Order: sequence, then C-alpha cells, then structure tokens
Amino acid sequence: MTINKWAEDLAQVINSNNIRLNESLKNYTMTKLGGNADVFVLPDTEEEAAFVVHYAYQNNVPLLMLGNGSNMVVRDGGVRGIVVSFSNLNEIKVDGNEIYAQSGALIKDVSKLAAEHSLTGFEFACGIPGSVGGAMAMNAGAYGGEIKDIIHLCTVLTPEGERKVLTKDELELDYRKSVISKKGYFVLSSQFVLEKGDQLEIDAKIADLTYKRESKQPLEYPSAGSVFKRPPGYFAGKLIQDSGLQGKGVGGAEVSTKHAGFIINKGGATATDYIETIKMVQRVVKEKFNVDLELEVKIVGEDQ
Repeated sequence: MTINKWAEDLAQVINSNNIRLNESLKNYTMTKLGGNADVFVLPDTEEEAAFVVHYAYQNNVPLLMLGNGSNMVVRDGGVRGIVVSFSNLNEIKVDGNEIYAQSGALIKDVSKLAAEHSLTGFEFACGIPGSVGGAMAMNAGAYGGEIKDIIHLCTVLTPEGERKVLTKDELELDYRKSVISKKGYFVLSSQFVLEKGDQLEIDAKIADLTYKRESKQPLEYPSAGSVFKRPPGYFAGKLIQDSGLQGKGVGGAEVSTKHAGFIINKGGATATDYIETIKMVQRVVKEKFNVDLELEVKIVGEDQ
C-alpha cells in the first residue's frame, strides 16, 4: 500500500486540503527541525480523528501523534507512515469552576481563559507552550504545579481508535508520566476542575511566573524546551552548567547560555546536530557527576 493510497482512503472522510503528502515537519516543531512526514493529516472533528487512528490500526500503518511540537525532536530523515495533528480540535469551554478543552488547544490558552474567569489552579501553565494532549500525556508541570493537580476526566482514543473516558486515578499521572504515553492513547479532550480565586492574586501570580520564564529561558531561539527530566536529588540544568557546557554544541545546536537545561537552534541546525548535542551533554554529565540524564523530550523519525 502506497502513501497515495493512504491519502486516497483518508480523503473519503477527511477534507483533502487537510491531507498533505511529504509534508515538512519543520513547520510543526518548536525546534524548527526535522524531515518530512509521508502523510500529514489534520482532522477537523473528533470523529475524523477516530477514523484516522482506526484506519492506521486496521491497515498496519505507523501512526505518530504530533501535538504542538514543543517536546519533540524529529530526525532529519522524517517520519514514515501517517503523522496526525489534532491542532484543529482546539475548543475551550468554561462551565462554572470546570474547564473543558480539546486536545489541540494550547495549554497556556486554557490557563489564560481560567484566569479570565477568576479560576485558580491553572496559573502554573501560563507559559507552557504545548497542547492539552501533550500536557496530559506527560503530566506537564512548572513552578510547583502539575496537570494531575487539576484534572478530572480525560477522553482518549485507544490505539485501535476506540473512545475511552479515564478518571484521574486511571490516568496514572506521575512525574512526566501517564497511562496515555504508557499505552499509546490519543487524547481527544480533558476536563479540569478549579476553584474560584481572587482576581488580583491570580493576575499577580501569572505576571510573576511570566517574568521568571521570560528572564530565565531562551525564548528568542527555537528549542524543544527543557530537554532532560530532573534527576533524583539534582537539577539537570545545574549539572549541565557545572559541567561547563553552556555555549557548547554541535553544528547549529547549542546548550543555552541563558538556561543550561535548554538546547537551542541558533540557526542552520539539523536534527542530527541537536541530537548529537544531547548525547554530548549526557556523556559529559555522566563523566563528571556519574548521573544519567534521562530525556524529557521525545526523539522520533529516521536518520537521513
């Protein structure tokens, strides 16, 4: 079965304008790196999303979910099979102290809407660049808050394309882990429960977190965000900084001089440069401190 056949079959249900062959993934990742997807699909509805997932399963076609591309490095050779993005599924609704958000909505937009309705608990996510789906899969967190603190229900598709509603306990949320990533589920939507808060306090907290993020993170360059998980008893950025690696890198990729936990694309970097820089950091930190740095970012695709 060829990629043209996949596209033809998908077009029976999905708008053909939302099915793209040999699509460059550089435009869909925060690092601005990576090769092409054989077939790139943007479902407009949850029913279309379920169709894509079920089609891939039925026809044994490799399927990769791409959220906002903030926590993913795509290799230069691109991705075989179908890459699906739920970015068109981006509805956000507020009902009392509950917020419903589809998978493709940006988590920082959900945080913003919560603040506009004087709801507290979501401030920590005001600067997280990922989608709701990605945030759910990795139990995203920052500045002392995590998705597991506010989630109520999450609707997912199984790898077979069947819909399931998972409770907070069933999600098995832990540090950068969930049953979603463990079982290969695809998030459709999430329901968060917050509390009414003081508007001035909410605004002040968001302003403080925004200042901290903008002053400490290299937002002026493309990057995958925080590259490594926090090792038990350490901070990844501090270990990298103490290893003298800031400003070092391979090709156009470099360990940020602003925040050592970030690897940036200074311009002209390839995904290979980025990945080799990651490996260099892991090797040096292991040599100096005997600490293994585990990846927080996901590396996908094939080498060129």
